[in-house]
Amino acid sequence: MSFSKHHYLHIFYYDLLYFFKILETSVNVLIIIPPVTQDETVAVGGVVTLTCNVKENDNSSLQWSNTAQQTLYFGEKRALRDNRIQLVKSTGTELIITISDVQLSDDGEYTCSIFTMPVRTARATVTVLGVPGKPVITGFEDAVQEGGKVTFTCTSSGSKPPAKLHWYRDQEEIQGRPDVVESNPDEPTYTVTSELTLTVTRNDNNALIACAVDHPSIANGDKRTERPLSVLFSPSVSIQPESDLPREGEKFFLQCVGNGNPEPTAFVWRRKDGELPPMAKVDDAFLHFESLNKSDNGVYECQADNGIGMGDVTHTLLVQEAGVNAADPTVITTPSGVDHAVIGGVVAVIVFIMLCLLIVLGRYLIRHKGTYLTHEAKGSDDAPDADTAIINAEGGHSGMDDKKEYFI
Repeated sequence: MSFSKHHYLHIFYYDLLYFFKILETSVNVLIIIPPVTQDETVAVGGVVTLTCNVKENDNSSLQWSNTAQQTLYFGEKRALRDNRIQLVKSTGTELIITISDVQLSDDGEYTCSIFTMPVRTARATVTVLGVPGKPVITGFEDAVQEGGKVTFTCTSSGSKPPAKLHWYRDQEEIQGRPDVVESNPDEPTYTVTSELTLTVTRNDNNALIACAVDHPSIANGDKRTERPLSVLFSPSVSIQPESDLPREGEKFFLQCVGNGNPEPTAFVWRRKDGELPPMAKVDDAFLHFESLNKSDNGVYECQADNGIGMGDVTHTLLVQEAGVNAADPTVITTPSGVDHAVIGGVVAVIVFIMLCLLIVLGRYLIRHKGTYLTHEAKGSDDAPDADTAIINAEGGHSGMDDKKEYFI
């Protein structure tokens, strides 16, 4: 069989046409850009949004598939019957879906595909965070005595990735032992444990010891549990008087105040320089005086006992005289014997000075009166009265003013 030249040209034409068709297809494949996705992180119970975009599309459909390669949405059509999965937007260049009430089983890689020749895909990793449970503090049940040691244990379960634990005393962070992390069976979560050991003082009494969980799934700060710390310690004691200026004849009391844990219940009153005054009555933490007297002055001691230990303190009582102005802060009281001695000495000095003045004044008056009588006798012969006689006796002149002396 022989072929004409025209026949060969016809075959060449179709071969060329087929070549250009293949070339065009190859070019189209080369200019198709794969879809774009992004990774997402969500806590258990939250909502995650999956977005898939392409710049250009030749009317091919977009599709989202889950970690098991099950189709979730093909364009606008739901493929998997799961009401947690909802369509947000579907266009030729974009497919957006949401998954609500996310569970740990939703963790993994999701695939977005565009059905071109060949099919193009992109993957998005969804990281599901396991939310840690509220921490539990154990290991401390009863009060501890001052100077003793106490150990707290804090535990939190269900975190993914493992949570971090922090210890606080009131608002101050304190250092515990390093966290111990254990995997939970049958689920991809962890249990975290930390210990704190303290040597306590009385200043730690009623302090709040807190354990806080730090985790990226906790949006509003940390989760924490607090426990009050109870420390037993002997009392520190003070005496509070009813007033700062107790006065003779008044009722008065001293109160013994003990600060300890537990509060002291037994009180003992003593007087340093002897027995308690007969009018002083002991009533537990109070020492009552029915009517104060200078003899009540002295040093009083109170001893308080709370079963853990004892504390004592002293107070000096100085009774003011009844007539002293209690509002005058310049008044200084002294013991009774010293008061009488000082007052007696002052009175004696004043009496002596007055006697001396009276003696000097008497002698002066007597001498002055003798001079007057002598002058009166000298001028009495020619004078009509005593005054004139005195003037005449002293050689007075008529041109001078009369001098008169009056005696009462």
